[in-house]
Amino acid sequence: MITDKFLRVSDAQAVTVTAVSTDSIDLGTARDMGEGRDLTMSFAVGTAFAGGTSTKFEIIIADNAALTSNPVVVGSTDALLTAALTAGKLIPVTINPQVASLGKRYLGARYTVSGTNSAGTVTAELVLDIQDGQKSYASGFSVV
Repeated sequence: MITDKFLRVSDAQAVTVTAVSTDSIDLGTARDMGEGRDLTMSFAVGTAFAGGTSTKFEIIIADNAALTSNPVVVGSTDALLTAALTAGKLIPVTINPQVASLGKRYLGARYTVSGTNSAGTVTAELVLDIQDGQKSYASGFSVV
C-alpha cells in the first residue's frame, strides 16, 4: 500500500464522539481520481477504542473543506462494535473512482459513534490497494 500525505484525512485522530476527519481532499482540480480503478479509504485503528458501543466509518463528500455543507455518504461500514476496534485493526471501505463527478468539491471521512468513547484513534487515507500484512507462507525455505 502506497500512501500520500495529501490523501490522508485523519492522522491519529481521536474519535470519542461523532466527528468528521480533521482534513479533506480537494476534488476541485481537474483530474481522474484513480484512473478508472476502484479507490479505497483505509481506516487504521492506532489506539484501541474503549467506552462506546459502536462506530460507523463513512467516506463523505461535501461542498466545503470542513465537510459540513451538504455532506453525502459515498461509502461506509456497518456499525462496528467497540470491542472489535483493537489497535492495528484495518478497515477498508471502497468507493467508485467517479466520485469527483458527483458535484461536490471535498472528500473526507466521518465517524459516527454510538455512546461516548474514552479512547480510540484512527488514521484514514485514500489508497489504491490495501496491504493487510496477514499473508503467511510455509517456513523452512532458504535463499542460496
